[in-house]
Amino acid sequence: MQIDVVQLRDFYASPLGQVVTRLLASRIRSRWRNVSGGSLIGLGFATPYLGAFRPKAKRVGALMPLGQGALIWPKSGPKSCCLVDEEKLPLADNSVDYLLVVHGFEMAGHVRPVLREMWRVLSPQGRLLMVVPNRRGIWARTDRTPFGYGRPYSRGQLEAMLKEAMFTPISWGTALFVPPFSRNTLLRTAVAWERAGAQIAPAFGGVILVEALKELAAPIGTVKKRRVILEMLPTRG
Repeated sequence: MQIDVVQLRDFYASPLGQVVTRLLASRIRSRWRNVSGGSLIGLGFATPYLGAFRPKAKRVGALMPLGQGALIWPKSGPKSCCLVDEEKLPLADNSVDYLLVVHGFEMAGHVRPVLREMWRVLSPQGRLLMVVPNRRGIWARTDRTPFGYGRPYSRGQLEAMLKEAMFTPISWGTALFVPPFSRNTLLRTAVAWERAGAQIAPAFGGVILVEALKELAAPIGTVKKRRVILEMLPTRG
């Protein structure tokens, strides 16, 4: 089931959504500490995690799938988002240095074409980072949050699909060990839940984070022509 962009917006505006943003943003930033001079694109609903990169990256943009819908982002300044068909990304080949996928991969109707598009737009040294609901975690078992929508995955499933699509996974992690409920006590102790969960039961986090590199062998398949929009995104400097 696809989730609507308004539901995503409302979740991230809630107390639980703000806790999720803090927990996941720190994990994402720890992997991408230096994005200076690079282009960084978010696919799905990645805007809650893109703001921290805007002062550093040369170009930051948000691509939101047709089935989800789009919101204006950012709220101030030049707009850097658009509505896209995730199987035909309007970006040039080898044009993205960092591709962050949140609330995107698990919502895709056909994952292989989406992975091919990710491979195509990434530069030869480009990095892909996906945040995907963990089928072992409690967050995938309730529709109280966006992580309960779409198709959850195991590490083995993600690894097999990435390798088939010519990606090499280089790091794995799990997050969201705090239960997905908006109770004040749980929200106040979220960091303690994260630390304890990572030590006691790391395989049962609510989401899997996987970072992968693009292999330099072309995947099989024909890419249709598309309108390129990367040059329309504002650049720094």
